Amino acid sequence: MEIKRFETGPRMSQAVVYNHTVYLAGQVGNAGDDVATQTKQALAEVDRLLALAGTDKTRILSATVWLADMADFAKMNSVWDAWVPQGHTPARATGEAKLATPEYLVEVIVTAAL
Repeated sequence: MEIKRFETGPRMSQAVVYNHTVYLAGQVGNAGDDVATQTKQALAEVDRLLALAGTDKTRILSATVWLADMADFAKMNSVWDAWVPQGHTPARATGEAKLATPEYLVEVIVTAAL
């Protein structure tokens, strides 16, 4: 079975498709923006990459959300809840972690079906 890679750079690809499954790299918003804005931006990138791979957010199987500070959980969830299609909510985990730079407040990692 063929492996397809999208937006491949020297370190990573933004999306990889294998065996009818799409794996996205962690998506972030603009460093320095507030957590709600970064969440909107990250989810817009998820939408864009899923479309590039040939699928959409109704086919997300699982999502992992990393927050720099769990105090932002409610703010992130308010954006997530407005974005995620009801009846198609994926399995999801959220945790707190140091992200690549202190200006990143949220990172979203998604696996979806084609």
